[in-house]
Amino acid sequence: MRLIDLSVPVATGMPVYPGDPRVTIAPALSAAADGVNVLHLDLGSQSGTHVDAPFHIDDALPTLDELPLERFWGRAVVVDARGAEPRTPLRPSLFEGRLRAGDIVLVATGWSRHWGGEDYLAHPYLTGEAAELLVAAGIRTVGIDALSVDPTPADDFPAHRILCGAHAVIAENLTGLGPLLDAQTAGEPIEVSLLPLRLPAADGAPVRAVARVG
Repeated sequence: MRLIDLSVPVATGMPVYPGDPRVTIAPALSAAADGVNVLHLDLGSQSGTHVDAPFHIDDALPTLDELPLERFWGRAVVVDARGAEPRTPLRPSLFEGRLRAGDIVLVATGWSRHWGGEDYLAHPYLTGEAAELLVAAGIRTVGIDALSVDPTPADDFPAHRILCGAHAVIAENLTGLGPLLDAQTAGEPIEVSLLPLRLPAADGAPVRAVARVG
């Protein structure tokens, strides 16, 4: 059994979705002056590797703390979309025959290689039809190694609306999904933890996403 970190580091000036709060991390207390080291964190709920609760797109939908913990931890299947070109819509055919109800579905686009660069915004994304297929198959947790499951920027968020409307969790800005594809090809079981910070009434929260392989 081995653990694989699927999270980007949280750092000052890190990439954020256009219009989201910028991330700043600075010393608040120091061991030399105050006897302890403490950091001051200034960031949005959608910073870095994070999960979206349904409340993210609709006030009437469940907040982060209203979701069962099972949404954030479980057996995973990784879908290989690494051949997709910039801004490619990922259609239902990519997922057909690969889904089991209750799985956590991770979409590996390989776009995490662009983290920190302008090309990161030109990521592939789910179509509304693909989101509908996932929901119909009993999937309630979907992750992607890109900035969003919808295009960036976007005037509408069909994948978000369909997934969140089914009370599903969305994980974004994952990284390091390549080794999971290799493990899956080798027949190794994969379990993923996407447990967020316990923020009451929140739209989402950063996570330390980790996969357990084997």
